[in-house]
Amino acid sequence: MTKTIEITGVAHLGIRVHDLERSRQFYEKLGFEFILGPVGPEPVAILKHPAGVEINLVLNASEATADNVLMDVESKHAGYTHVALAVRSVDDACTMFAEAGIELSGGPNNYPNGARGVFVRDPDRNVVELYQRAVE
Repeated sequence: MTKTIEITGVAHLGIRVHDLERSRQFYEKLGFEFILGPVGPEPVAILKHPAGVEINLVLNASEATADNVLMDVESKHAGYTHVALAVRSVDDACTMFAEAGIELSGGPNNYPNGARGVFVRDPDRNVVELYQRAVE
């Protein structure tokens, strides 16, 4: 029998960005706090949310306004398309986005299982979904 690896959770999300300050401002509006950086050979900045979610902003995107190759081009490439962050209320998220001047890129959507979601793009066009789980 093949032994499996015991995964205890997600350690962090790596998100490639062009400019630390504009990305930091965006993710701080979502409640993330700057921890440190840039550090390391690629360089990386670390942000953490009070809910325990950590993101690593990988500061090596070569263009400030390029299309997202996974989402914005006709040819579909394999790869991660978005991160979904769990929220208590999609409506509250939409209100915060409106107040912060963040444009929605999709939704709000009502899913067949009763869940809801809304999508935004960070300054580098990386997709972030705010996802409200269905009430059980």
